[in-house]
Amino acid sequence: MDATCRDWYKDNAFCGRCGKKTILSKDERAVICESCEQIIYPKIAPCVIVGVSNGDFLLLTRYKNRPYRRYALIAGFVEIGESLEDAVKREVFEETGVRVKNIKYYGSQPWGFTHTILAGFFCKLDGDPKITMDEDELSEAVWLQRQAIPPAISDIALTSEMMEMFRLGRI
Repeated sequence: MDATCRDWYKDNAFCGRCGKKTILSKDERAVICESCEQIIYPKIAPCVIVGVSNGDFLLLTRYKNRPYRRYALIAGFVEIGESLEDAVKREVFEETGVRVKNIKYYGSQPWGFTHTILAGFFCKLDGDPKITMDEDELSEAVWLQRQAIPPAISDIALTSEMMEMFRLGRI
């Protein structure tokens, strides 16, 4: 069992409904409250990762106040009642002030570190390319030409894969 699973079991040792101790399910990844019989499954938060293109340019960002300092795509959590596509539009606009169109699903990846499922999308700029960066969340937001995008140094993250696909002209 990996650390993410151990943490989840530890965090759900007691029932959120009645407060009694839970036990591991014998049939599935879940815990069961022996007192009120509630079955508790892992909670997975949906997130979007977005590659916004404008011809041969890709919108790249750098996070503010996070240890990861390389370029990244725009990303964010999906809100309750929001479609993945609406989350793409909202996150891009909130972080950069840019509007998008032609949203196309690329792929997904579970991300155990944050208990999320990442849904990757590519879309095109809709209108003005002027960036109005959210300075609370980002330290940089730029349109980078395809050949200026740094090559991927790892293939474990969906964002790196998506950036590399664009850089190589496969998207």
